[in-house]
Amino acid sequence: MRRTVVNRVLLGAVGAVLLGVGVLVLAGGLDLYRRLGVHPPDRWPFTSPDQPVVSAGSRQRWVASAWWWPTVIGGLTLLVAGMVWLLVAQLRRTGLSSIAVPTPGASGLRLRVGARALEEALENRTVVLPEVERAGVRLVRAPRHPRLRGAVRLRPGGDPAALVEHFEDGPRAEACGSLRLAELPADLRIRVLQAAPAEPRHGRRRGRRRRRPARVE
Repeated sequence: MRRTVVNRVLLGAVGAVLLGVGVLVLAGGLDLYRRLGVHPPDRWPFTSPDQPVVSAGSRQRWVASAWWWPTVIGGLTLLVAGMVWLLVAQLRRTGLSSIAVPTPGASGLRLRVGARALEEALENRTVVLPEVERAGVRLVRAPRHPRLRGAVRLRPGGDPAALVEHFEDGPRAEACGSLRLAELPADLRIRVLQAAPAEPRHGRRRGRRRRRPARVE
C-alpha cells in the first residue's frame, strides 16, 4: 500500500471521529434535542448544556481505581505521539505530485505531468521487460533533478545486469525523451526469485505380493 493511501485513510478516520464528537458536543451545547423534540437513547452523551463530559458518578467511581490515571495518561501520550508522527510523516514526504516539462519553443507556457501517470507508464514498460515478474516505480524529490526509485522482481534465473541495460535503454530513456530531461537518475532494487525446490516423491513402491504356490495333494 502506498503511503499516500495510508495517509488518506488515517486522516479520514481521525477526521470522522473528530467530526462525530464535535457534532455531539454541538448538539448538546445548543440544546438541540429539546428544541427539536428529539429524545435520545439512555446514556447518550452530551444531551444538554448542563451535562458534563464525564459525570460525577463516573469520576468518583473510576478515579478511586489505581489503574485510572496511568491509563488516562498513557492513552493521551499515545494519542499525542501518533499525531506528532503523522505530522512528521507529512513534512518528510519525498514523493512528487507532478513534474515540470521544459517548453523551450513556447515562452510563458508551463507544462506539468502528473507523477502518478509517469510512474504507471514506467511500471507498465518495466514489467514487460524480459524475465520481469513485478515492478514498482516511484518519482521522488532530489536536490537538482527528480529521481526514480524502482523495485523489480525477476523470475528464477533472471539476469540483473541485463535488466539494468534494458531499463536504461527502454523505460528510462523514453521517460527522458518524453519529458525533455537531460538527466533522470534512477535507483533500482532488484530481487531474483529462487526456483522452487523439487517436490519429494511421497510414498514407497509397494512390493508385489508373493503368491504362494498352489498345493497339490
